[in-house]
Amino acid sequence: MRVYSGRRRPRRSAVNGTRATFAAVAAALLIAGTGPVAAFGVEEDDQPGRHEVAGEESHELMESLAAFDEPRLAPGGQVAPGAYADAWAHIRNMPVRSGSWSEVTTAPYDEDAAHYRDHSASNSGGGAGYAAGRIAALATDPTHRGVVYAGAAGGGVFRSADDGRTWTPIADRLPALSVGALAVAPDGALWLATGEATTASDNYLGSGVYRLADPATGTFAEGDKVGGTELDSSSVHTLTFDPAAGYVFAASSHGVFRRPLSAARTTAWTKVLAPCAGVGVTGVSCGVDSHYADIANDVAVQPGSGGRRLLANVAWRGGAAYNGFYYSEDAGTTWKRANPAGAINPAEIGNASFAYAADGSRLYVSMESPKLLNKASGAGVYSVLAGVYVSSSGNASGAFRQIASAASLSATGSAMKVSAIGTGYQPGSQAWYDQVVAVDPADPDHVYLGLEEVFESRDGGATWKTIGRYWNFGMPCFSYDPALNTCDGDVMHSDQHAIAFSHWQGSAPQVYVGNDGGAYARPTAQTTSGWRNLNASGTLRTLQYYSVRAGTMPDGSGEAVWGGLQDNGVSLLAPKGATYGGVSLNPDGVMVSPFGGDGGDQLVNPADGCQTVGEYVYLALQITRNCGYTASDDGEEDVITDIAPEDAGARFIAPFSADETDPNGYWVAGGRYVWGNTATWNSTSGDDWTALYDLGAGRSATAVASRNHVTWAAWCGPCGSVTESFGRGVATNVGGSWHQVDLPAAFPNRYISGLALDPADASGRTVYAVINGFSRHWNEGPGAGYGHVWKTSDGGRTWTDVSGDSTAADSFPDAPADAALVTPDGTLVVATDLGVFTSTSTGHWARLGTNLPASPAVYLAPSPDRSRMYVATHGRGIWQTPMP
Repeated sequence: MRVYSGRRRPRRSAVNGTRATFAAVAAALLIAGTGPVAAFGVEEDDQPGRHEVAGEESHELMESLAAFDEPRLAPGGQVAPGAYADAWAHIRNMPVRSGSWSEVTTAPYDEDAAHYRDHSASNSGGGAGYAAGRIAALATDPTHRGVVYAGAAGGGVFRSADDGRTWTPIADRLPALSVGALAVAPDGALWLATGEATTASDNYLGSGVYRLADPATGTFAEGDKVGGTELDSSSVHTLTFDPAAGYVFAASSHGVFRRPLSAARTTAWTKVLAPCAGVGVTGVSCGVDSHYADIANDVAVQPGSGGRRLLANVAWRGGAAYNGFYYSEDAGTTWKRANPAGAINPAEIGNASFAYAADGSRLYVSMESPKLLNKASGAGVYSVLAGVYVSSSGNASGAFRQIASAASLSATGSAMKVSAIGTGYQPGSQAWYDQVVAVDPADPDHVYLGLEEVFESRDGGATWKTIGRYWNFGMPCFSYDPALNTCDGDVMHSDQHAIAFSHWQGSAPQVYVGNDGGAYARPTAQTTSGWRNLNASGTLRTLQYYSVRAGTMPDGSGEAVWGGLQDNGVSLLAPKGATYGGVSLNPDGVMVSPFGGDGGDQLVNPADGCQTVGEYVYLALQITRNCGYTASDDGEEDVITDIAPEDAGARFIAPFSADETDPNGYWVAGGRYVWGNTATWNSTSGDDWTALYDLGAGRSATAVASRNHVTWAAWCGPCGSVTESFGRGVATNVGGSWHQVDLPAAFPNRYISGLALDPADASGRTVYAVINGFSRHWNEGPGAGYGHVWKTSDGGRTWTDVSGDSTAADSFPDAPADAALVTPDGTLVVATDLGVFTSTSTGHWARLGTNLPASPAVYLAPSPDRSRMYVATHGRGIWQTPMP
């Protein structure tokens, strides 16, 4: 989660009483939920596309998720079941090029590190502390004391055998590492549902559900899959066991599914509730296109009902005619639509979370409001939380009583109170995304609520307390001076997604929380402040990178490795003991975060690892020449300078790069325009960029590459569409003048995610284009086409698909391709959602090593001496291997 400091661009920014306060910031802006990204007006400052509104957070988050979603779904909007399984089966039979990957980002990541507190670019000092990537699911092992499981958005499953102090990955060899749900079955097996569902859409698709019989010691394998392809290419929010009736249920992006617990491993899942499809219930209209139909957000079994009574929330966050609560009284065989009485308005039901008390006597509900989500900007809407409710009888139809609202929660010690953060935010501004409610198994009155922050009630919702604040900035207790800072330890990273409880014999019960920054824990009986940060060891390695670059440290200590992250800023890993300008950059051996908010693309001087340009979002470029180090800790130092070009058409993660033969003399960047910069490391403002070429209204660059000042740019337009209107193209200055390249009819109409120029061709006419998404085998969109790697040797006049014969074992896998790199000896390397591959000759491919986790590999970069290659994964950190 990010907000504005009022001085520069929106980010999760450091703000205190010595600077501009949030009270002066404009009213909220919330996006309509009618598609992956909806168009709407914004207030703009002097930089087009830089939106000075506090509620921009919700819009930016949707843009962030869409930046990952759209390339994988265009042009059709859906991927057919079986795509991941088919691609992985092909990969397992491919030739393997020798080489082994080693993990780079194994140090703890301290987002509060002292001396990295730039005046307006850093979040250090806010209180989040050590961070990992987004945790979407948590579970504890009831029979093994101290064993905890954490499921990452894109990094698989991690196990801790020491109550969260250290972690080990246990699912790295599955074909999809996006985790939707974790649950321990009555027989002690750990069930894993792939496909993260916190977005209520198909952003992080999965490959089905897996069952690990001995999770305390074992690791997941492909053979642990349960069912067929029914849940492939979907996301799963909840796995719920109904031992009395003998079933397991999955709430998925395509409805509620069920299968017998005792069934054979290959027994298929059965869809039991899908209102739009007329499954389980009839007479319900849909009201949205098929991409947003039958999204099930939660399913729960009422304790004490003999396993017969279930409740499901089926709803699209932006509103649909089928939105509602559905209940079953025969273990999910038939369903009825509830008409909840009391405080819940049936017409306002959106994404909702359920929590029954252990004895079934209470039903707690947290609910997002599509009506609020769809209200226009400036309408005084600062939250999309409809409310938190309780049915004191446990009945799905109520009567429900409201026990919390955005306004009441903001007055419970929240950092999102108007006086602390301004009028643009109140709790629940992202309730379509970060929302979870849970009840202490030992006390039906003890309730935990996760929104952007964590709230606790010990009296059934009569009173609440914020026990996990968004940050300390803006709070009366805050000061950068440690002697004056009186803030307590009730702070954690923002955006809560998962809550779990432990109840081991002989140990105090604990509550565990997972959010966009990792995992935290504390005893359920604790009433004082403070949390255990379960990311502190650095072994919960789930960071979601967009980019990686590296440069040599001038002191000879090694390389500085930089990378942009989802909601965790820009990380810097400098060698332990490295110095720059006479100061020690990393005395503690940790990674630090000089830039806050989201981190996008990255550029580093290969000869000086402390000179870097980091992207916030929308091509908001910022430069530092000293690793972002601040001599003081007061947050009043400027060591990071804004050099963003004025481009209102840039994508959320917009491409920029250095010319490969003149990296310190020429840079390129892409939004609506292709930009050039010859000031490079001497840049002082956005005026150092020159618009070279207008790609056209509604178009935006998806990739740029330059060599010998010959530049290529790929574009999409309209980029926010995953339907028939989607388009893509290529432009270049080959020959000296800019022009659009005519692509052949067979060239796939999918996102061009990467471009790589062949160093053997000094004219710049030989270039490779890599294409995202699944091919026409799995994507029914018009023009989806086939192939993932295309080549031109004549400046774009003709193109050839060099993916190979799809029936051959050494062809390129049918998996979304994300980035390309040509090695010094001319070998083409391509990163995909399922690994990294090299071309052995035209149309023939090999898998590069076998130990890289199958987390999306989204970015490739050479080491400064080009002897090694880095890959950034969106869920398992940064890795390296010798240059192939």
